[in-house]
Amino acid sequence: MLLAVDIGNSNIVLGLYDQNEWMYHWRLQTITEKSASEYEMNLRTYFLEQNLAISDVNHIALSSVVPELIPIVRNMLWHLFGKEPLVVTPEVIKQLPVGVQKPHEIGSDLVANAVAGYDMFKDNCIVVDFGTALTFTTVSTKGNILGVAIAPGLKTSIYALYRNTAKLPDIEIPLELPDSAIGKNTEHALQAGVLLGYVGLVEHLIAHIRQELGGNCKVVATGGLSSVIIPLKQQFDAIEPMLTMDGLRLINEYILG
Repeated sequence: MLLAVDIGNSNIVLGLYDQNEWMYHWRLQTITEKSASEYEMNLRTYFLEQNLAISDVNHIALSSVVPELIPIVRNMLWHLFGKEPLVVTPEVIKQLPVGVQKPHEIGSDLVANAVAGYDMFKDNCIVVDFGTALTFTTVSTKGNILGVAIAPGLKTSIYALYRNTAKLPDIEIPLELPDSAIGKNTEHALQAGVLLGYVGLVEHLIAHIRQELGGNCKVVATGGLSSVIIPLKQQFDAIEPMLTMDGLRLINEYILG
């Protein structure tokens, strides 16, 4: 059984892989002030709720884009499972069969996305990850990472408006597409500007990257908000919420054999 841990800016996603499928997955809020023992308590609770044995975990793969949490979560995993996790560091990335020009600059989650995306299609592909940041990772037909485009994520954009404008209220905006692009109230205006705007942003970037690749390109979407914008579904060959987890699994298999 493999435990995969993906530490993102907003959430920590944990998944248990066994018998060729993701048996369970959980999502925690990313809190840098939280101690290793607090995270351990969360994980112990998840295992107890599903009647899982700690000893059933044979391998652990860890990705993080929050550097200060790596030692905290790493120590927690060692204390709980008695196993050293495989941390996807630049040194590990250099050992993978993907060409990365600057391993110290690219996020380990994006590498995991690229590995899983290429394993899915074995062809040119774009992985669109709807997270705290909206990322487009482009992989060549040979499996090399050609580059990445990064934009603010949906919730990040809305939060930035709250923080940097005097009259927009800090209220929870439903992530639902409005019927009209002409906002009739504050909530509608934000939905029109951000959500409808993101439809155009994603469509344009996919078209631009596809053109640079000569037209032949598969596209897969992932991330917690990948299913929010319904009109974009036709842009994707697949929507895989567990794609990053699959990438961690494949990286673990490649490094450890």
